[in-house]
Amino acid sequence: MTHWFHRNPLKATAPVPFNYYGVITGPAASKICSDLRSSRARLLELFTDLSCNPEMMKNAADSYFSLLQGFINSSDESTQESKLRYIQNFKWTDTLQGQVPSAQQDAVFELISMGFNVALWYTKYASRLAGKENITEDEAKEVHRSLKIAAGIFKHLKESHIPKLITPAEKGRDLEARLLEAYIVQCQAEAQEVTIARAIELKHAPGLIAALAYETANFYQKADHTLSSLEPAYSAKWRKYLHLKMCFYTAYAYCYHGQTLLASDKCGEAIRSLQEAEKFYAKAEALCKEYGETKGPGPTVKPSGHLFFRKLGTLVKNTLEKCQRENGFMANPDPKKR
Repeated sequence: MTHWFHRNPLKATAPVPFNYYGVITGPAASKICSDLRSSRARLLELFTDLSCNPEMMKNAADSYFSLLQGFINSSDESTQESKLRYIQNFKWTDTLQGQVPSAQQDAVFELISMGFNVALWYTKYASRLAGKENITEDEAKEVHRSLKIAAGIFKHLKESHIPKLITPAEKGRDLEARLLEAYIVQCQAEAQEVTIARAIELKHAPGLIAALAYETANFYQKADHTLSSLEPAYSAKWRKYLHLKMCFYTAYAYCYHGQTLLASDKCGEAIRSLQEAEKFYAKAEALCKEYGETKGPGPTVKPSGHLFFRKLGTLVKNTLEKCQRENGFMANPDPKKR
C-alpha cells in the first residue's frame, strides 16, 4: 500500500568556520577544527541529497557528532563540560516559523539542532519511500525502521539534551516540548500505518486491523491536541493533516469493525458501524480540501486524490453495500418471497 505523509521543511543554518586563532593552537587542534568544518558541510549536503540512504546518513552524523563532543564534554573523561562549549555562536532557523533564526553560543544547541535535522531527514526518507506505487515488503520495513529511528532521536533530544541548554527553548519553536512531542507521536502514528497496511495485505483478522486503526487515530488525535495551544499561523496546516488522518483511521476502524460484526451475523450493528465509517470518511475528505487550501509550512498537495485515500472510500462503500445485502437476505431468506 502506498502512503502519504505531511512533512515540515528542514532547518537551515549559518556557516560555521571553526577558526579559533590564538585560542586553539597546534597541528592536532587545527586538524580537529578542519575535520569539524568538513564533516558539518558533508552532513548538511546529505540532507538534500536524494541519493542519500540511512547508512550514509548514520555515518555522516556519527562523524560530526563524535567531533562535536570535544566542544561539549571534557577530554579527561570527567563529568565536567568542555571549556570550548561556549566559544562558538550557532544559528538555526525553525521548521514552522520559517527563516527567522534562533542563535545560541552553545555547542549543545548545535548538537540538538543538527540532531533535529537528522531526525527530520529520516522522516522525509520514509515519506519518499512510502509514496512509491508498488512498495515492497523490504521497503515497508525500511519505512517503519526510519520512522522509529526518527522518533527515538526526537525523544532522546527532548529528554537528554534540551534540559542541558543554558538558554531555555523559545515558546512555539522547534526545541520546545510541545513540538517535539508532536513529532514523536506523529512518527509513531505513521509507523503504525505501515503495520496496518501489512496486516491488510496478509489478510489478518478484521478485528485486529480495526484495533490498530483505532489506536493510530488516537495517536493522531494526541499529536493534534499537543499543538492546539500553538499560534495557528504556524501550526494550522500541520494540524489539518493530523486531524484528517485521525478521521481517516477512525473510518478505517469502523469499516473493519463492521466486517467483524458482519462475520458474526450482526448485520444491523455492522451497518451502523459502516455508516459511522462513511461519516468519518466524509469528514476526512472535507479536511483534505481544507489542508490543500491552508497556508503554512508543508507541501501543496491534494491528499483526497491520493491512492491511499481513494482505496478506503471504495472499501467503505463496498462493505456497506455488502452489509445491506446480507441484512436484506436475513430479513427475508425465502427466495420466493424476495
